[in-house]
Amino acid sequence: MAKAVRMSDIAERLHVSIVTVSKALAGKDGVSEELRQEILQLAVEMGYQSKKFKPAATGKTYTLGIVTSYRYIEKGQSFYWNLYERILFYLAQTGHIGILEVVTDSAEQERQIPRLVQEERVDGVIVMGNFSKSYREMLAETGIPLVVLDAFDARYHRDSVISDGYYGMYTMVDYLLQMGHRNIMFVGSVNATSSITDRYYGYCRAMREAGVSVTEDYVLPDRDAEGKVTISLEHLKKMPSAFACNCDITAYTLLNALKEQGVRVPEDVSVVGFDDYILAGLAVPPLTTYAVDVDHMAKVSAQQLIRRIQKPDADVRRIVVSGKLVIRESVKDLR
Repeated sequence: MAKAVRMSDIAERLHVSIVTVSKALAGKDGVSEELRQEILQLAVEMGYQSKKFKPAATGKTYTLGIVTSYRYIEKGQSFYWNLYERILFYLAQTGHIGILEVVTDSAEQERQIPRLVQEERVDGVIVMGNFSKSYREMLAETGIPLVVLDAFDARYHRDSVISDGYYGMYTMVDYLLQMGHRNIMFVGSVNATSSITDRYYGYCRAMREAGVSVTEDYVLPDRDAEGKVTISLEHLKKMPSAFACNCDITAYTLLNALKEQGVRVPEDVSVVGFDDYILAGLAVPPLTTYAVDVDHMAKVSAQQLIRRIQKPDADVRRIVVSGKLVIRESVKDLR
């Protein structure tokens, strides 16, 4: 049986990028008319058959790619690994297939197209987590149907599914305020990801409504230049009554840092997290946190990608998935 011709085969013959071939075949701008005709002619000669934008048959099995950054996958145990497993579970239940590709930092910087896209092994892609603007634009230029999961950029006109970080953190901080806390510090590198930024502004709103002005001293960064979570209490001028952490991994790391300094939780200071990741239950004491509905995020991201494959011209959607407050033992009642 003859091997199917792929865009990468055409690109290799003409010494151009796959993005250029994709644009030419899709009739998009950015390719000279002379080169476009050359690509189209070679595609016909090689017997290329595009998979893009074909009407879906009822009961069709789709193969979806899940693309995420290496920095989000920590030894097989992370929030994103959990999210990926839930996507696979949903796809298996509905008769579809999922393939994971982890992108290295160098591949992102060099704008390398994921192999599963290059080789046309998938019908669409779920882009999980934050990537650089140039990398996101490169993915969009390939023409592959895609949905962005757990990240949002208003200028990137693509479907997205995010947790309710803004109102979720508002809920967490409001709970601390109800428990009598007012000197509450936000723990997170505010501009590191869109999720952290959303949660920071939710924190700010709750504090502002309580009549507390947030200054730079109210923010404790939680990660280094490479995005690795790390907490330093050395420059903390005064211990707050509570820390509102942007995620449970950060909260878990903070608990260890406080323990090393002999600070007790919740007797001396309270700590809350976000996500309800496995570490929240394993922490000592168990963390009060905001449970993200991972199952629903996984489900709607897959559903939205299949919708995008079937209806490529449908309106772009931004889907916000709400969660719930989970009260455990890491908050002291000061009332």
